Amino acid sequence: MKKIKVFLMSGFAMFSVLMTACSDSKDTIPLRDLDPEIREYIKNVSSEDENLTGSLENNKIKWLATWDINPDSTGKNVPVDLAVFQERYGGEVIYYPVSYEERYEKLAQYINGGEGIDFFSASDFDAFPKGVIKEMFVPVDDYIDFDSYLWKDIKNVNDSFIWNGKHYMTATSVNGEGCAVIYNKNTIADAGLEDPVVLFEQGKWNWNTFEEMLNKFVDIDNQKYGIDGWWFQSAFVQTTGVPAIALNDGKLVNNFAETSMERVQNYLYRLSLNGNIAIGSESYGWHEHPEYIGEGKLLFYPCGIWKLYTTPDKWKTLFGEDMAFVPMPKDPEADKYYIPASMDSYVFVKGGENPEGVAKYLDCKRYVLIKQDLRDISDEQTTKDFGWTYDMIDMKNKMNDMASENPEFDFSKGASSDIGEITERAVCESAYGTEWNETFESVYSVIETLIDEVNKSLEK
Repeated sequence: MKKIKVFLMSGFAMFSVLMTACSDSKDTIPLRDLDPEIREYIKNVSSEDENLTGSLENNKIKWLATWDINPDSTGKNVPVDLAVFQERYGGEVIYYPVSYEERYEKLAQYINGGEGIDFFSASDFDAFPKGVIKEMFVPVDDYIDFDSYLWKDIKNVNDSFIWNGKHYMTATSVNGEGCAVIYNKNTIADAGLEDPVVLFEQGKWNWNTFEEMLNKFVDIDNQKYGIDGWWFQSAFVQTTGVPAIALNDGKLVNNFAETSMERVQNYLYRLSLNGNIAIGSESYGWHEHPEYIGEGKLLFYPCGIWKLYTTPDKWKTLFGEDMAFVPMPKDPEADKYYIPASMDSYVFVKGGENPEGVAKYLDCKRYVLIKQDLRDISDEQTTKDFGWTYDMIDMKNKMNDMASENPEFDFSKGASSDIGEITERAVCESAYGTEWNETFESVYSVIETLIDEVNKSLEK
């Protein structure tokens, strides 16, 4: 598994450089603000709504993350939920930037130093339950009422994360933005293939049609490549509806022995044998080339659509004017259409100075999600900030609905660092030419032992 370890570390390094570059350039790029008329509308609506209650004595909340909630160098404006927080409560988010690799080290330093960091992202699925075991995070039940009007629609999701009778991870929404298949419509048309969006709308977008398109397109000798991008293997696992490591009734469960895992790994192995997976192959190397989508050399680039939350000149340079995206293809043997489900989720930090303020901010996020007029403003803002088309907005919303209808989450990274690293490597192996039975035999008992240790820690 040595080559996979190199690949994983390279991916993390590039992600960290990207996030650091964004934060370093923040002060040199003019930051944006909402149109005054929109601000006035948000102020009037939020101030009159009885669901946003109370006031804040301390209106500042401290946020440690790799990305800023406030306007930043990506070109984004003030998010609508932040504008509600500002107008209704006079709220302010104080950003503490950190690299991806140093998040937990920095957080521990701030906790021990009494800095009073208030909240931290749980959207990467690596905060819970390990951060609770390490006593970095605290329950939110004294500050958020999950039975209230604002929260009742997502109560069932939050209740699935209860540990020792308390809520530690607070999800404001479930979304399907963690991984989509990005492609170029011109490339598809020139190859005589059917548009994935059309296949999706016809209910024909699945592993089989995905593979058929790859088989017809890939021609390595003529620089026609199949799949590029990091982490798509995990995304395929999630389309089975059975995550590698699940959390059931407060216990971690190892699903490596499930038939669904064997099925998806055999599928990835076949894609690899047929030369359909470009990244990691001898002819392609370990560097990703998303720009090949725009150049017509690459068929599919599975990636989180965060890649498109930037100025249009940047994403169009990579993917071309005729870029589109669809959900991951359906597992034809799954009982439902599962896609990689993500969450907009947060944890309250131990020693935080203003948990009440964080709770009010998260109330504002929920408020925007249940107010259609504010959601429409948010969508319109995406088209203005990032140059998205309304077709892209519609597809994003469909993916979010799909993930919300059938939410399944992988907790391998949240279980422990060891379980996360072993699982992430293991589910990649088949895509790079290792048969699943070989990988299974080398990791299954190790993961079982590690999960038993974590579950015993949870009991204590």
